[in-house]
Amino acid sequence: MPVQKKANVTELHTARHDSSEKARSGMDKILVRGGSRLNGTIAVSGAKNAALPLMCAAILSDEPLQLRNMPLSLNDIKTLTAVLNELGVVSGTPEDHTLMLHAPAITCHKAPYDLVRKMRASVLVLGPLLARTGQADVSLPGGCAIGTRPVDLHIDGLRAMGADISIEGGYIKASAPQGLKGAEINFPKVSVGATENLMMAATLAAGETILSNAAREPEIVDLGECLIAMGAQIEGLGSPVIRIRGVEKLHAATHHVVPDRIETGTWMIAVCLTGGTLRLQKTRLEHLSALIGPLKEAGLKIEHEGDDVIVSRNGRPLRGTDIMTEPYPGFPTDLQAQFMTMLTLCVGAGMVTETIFENRFMHVPELNRMGADIRVQGNSAIIRGVPDLVGAEVMATDLRASASLILAALVAQGETTINRIYHLDRGYENIVEKLQSCGADIERVANI
Repeated sequence: MPVQKKANVTELHTARHDSSEKARSGMDKILVRGGSRLNGTIAVSGAKNAALPLMCAAILSDEPLQLRNMPLSLNDIKTLTAVLNELGVVSGTPEDHTLMLHAPAITCHKAPYDLVRKMRASVLVLGPLLARTGQADVSLPGGCAIGTRPVDLHIDGLRAMGADISIEGGYIKASAPQGLKGAEINFPKVSVGATENLMMAATLAAGETILSNAAREPEIVDLGECLIAMGAQIEGLGSPVIRIRGVEKLHAATHHVVPDRIETGTWMIAVCLTGGTLRLQKTRLEHLSALIGPLKEAGLKIEHEGDDVIVSRNGRPLRGTDIMTEPYPGFPTDLQAQFMTMLTLCVGAGMVTETIFENRFMHVPELNRMGADIRVQGNSAIIRGVPDLVGAEVMATDLRASASLILAALVAQGETTINRIYHLDRGYENIVEKLQSCGADIERVANI
C-alpha cells in the first residue's frame, strides 16, 4: 500500500524540544531529608506501560482515538507523541489527562533513530504501521539499560504473518505489500512488547491469528479492550492464548487508561518504610496480587474501599521475606528495586531473585552507599536488614532504580541527593509534588 502524501499536521513535540527537556531534567537533582511519615491522599496516575501501546493503536485507524486518564507530563509520553507526529498522527491540545490522536493519513513509514533511541516502547509502532501501510522502517530501540531485551520475538511473529523483514543500518525494515495474514504464533518466552505489537498488527491481518504463551499483564488486557472498542475481534485477553480475527477497518473510540499498578505498588512500599497512612485513589488492587502477600507478611495493613486502597503501618518492625520476579501474575520486575529497598530495614534477611532482566541490580551499589547490606550472587540478591540507612549522594541508573533511591532517602538519616533524575521523568508523574503533599521533605533543585 502506498504511503500517502504528507499532510499538514499540528506540531506536537519536536526532537529538539524533547532533547532539551531531557537535558534540563538531567541537570536537576532531588534532595530528600529523611524521617517524615507519609500521611495523606494520592491520586494514582494512568499507567505509562498501558498508555504507550494505546497511543500506537491510533495508527491502525483513520478515525480519532480519544485516550483519557493519560499521564501527560511524562517524558515517555512526549517522546512517543513526537514519534507518532513523525508518522503523520495528529493530536489535539492535551488537557485534563485526555489526549486525542488522529491519523487520517499515514504520511511517513519511518520512525527515526533520534526519537526511537530514547525509549524502547517506540518499537510498538512497527506492527500497526506495517498492518496499515504495508511498510515500516523503525530504528532499533533504546530505553533503560536494564538488559538486552531483543526484538527478535516481534520480528519472528511478523514474519510468520507474511512480512519480509531485514535489519539494515540499525533499522528494522519491514514490508508486506499484499497485507499481513493470520498465523499461529507460539512465543518461546513471554514478552509483553511482542504480544502488544503482534496483537495490534493482527487486528487488520487477513484471517485469524493465535498468540500462544502470550503475556497476561493488565496493560495487555487494557490494550485489547481499547482495540475491541475500535472494532477489533479479540478473545482470550488475560489468558495465555489470545485469538484475533482480522477486520478490514477500525473506527473511532474513547478509552480510559488503566491505573498504574507500579505507581500504586511504589506508594504501598513507601508506607512500609516510612510508616503513616496513605489513601491511594482510583487504583486496582487486583492487579497487585503478587505484591500484597509479601507486603502483609512484612507488616503492612491493606484495606480496600471502592476504587481506593488505604495502606498503613502500625509501627512494628518490618519482617524479611523472599520474592522472585516473574511474568504476570507473578511478582512484577518493575517493583523489584523498590521492594529490595524495603528489605534493607527488615528484621532478619530477605532474598530477591530477578528472572526477567539480567542487569536489574544496578541500584544495589547505590543502596549500599546509604548503608544497606546487600550482596549479589548471580541473579539473586541477599539483603540483610540494618538498623538505619544514612543519607548520601547517589546516582539513578534506570526508572525503577530511581524510585527505589527516593524510597531509601525518605527513611535515611540526614540528607540524600539523587542525581540523573531524568529517568524519573519518564515514568512517575509529579512524584515530588505527590510526596510533598503527604509530608515528605523533598525538593527538586537545579544542579548548578
